[in-house]
Amino acid sequence: MRIYDHFAPRLQRYLAGLSGCEGRAEELTQEALLKLWHKAEQFDPAKASLATWLYRIARNLYIDHVRQDRGWLPAQDSLAALERLEAPADGSLDFSPRQEQKLAAALQALPPDQARVIRMAYFEAMSHRQIADQLHLPLGTVKSSLRLAFRKLRAGVEAPQ
Repeated sequence: MRIYDHFAPRLQRYLAGLSGCEGRAEELTQEALLKLWHKAEQFDPAKASLATWLYRIARNLYIDHVRQDRGWLPAQDSLAALERLEAPADGSLDFSPRQEQKLAAALQALPPDQARVIRMAYFEAMSHRQIADQLHLPLGTVKSSLRLAFRKLRAGVEAPQ
């Protein structure tokens, strides 16, 4: 239950960002955690952290789901690129609750326009072009806002408390 309570909301946000559909993200989250339960004996902490293994399961389920969908062929190139992405083996993507709190505080401290482009790019999985079109901004402005926001987020997360 602790694994479920910790990872379910994170997986659901991740999958919602990929699929753009909360219902599908919820179903895939449940399926990923069920697969984790059934295949727990295959987990090898020497190869990857639990988070890395679970996110890989979720990503693969998402890819399988998209491939079963009739309209997946145009997205095939994007999925191939996604499959090539690997999580770092050092566990640097594993966040402690304290790190998550620092990130949330840093996001809250961003100016509203920068926070909005961060949310659109990473929580809604929109491309820079889509963000520019939706906000009626030049593409360069969106990229500059993201770059500035990342600098401020990095400073906020790395600052001692």
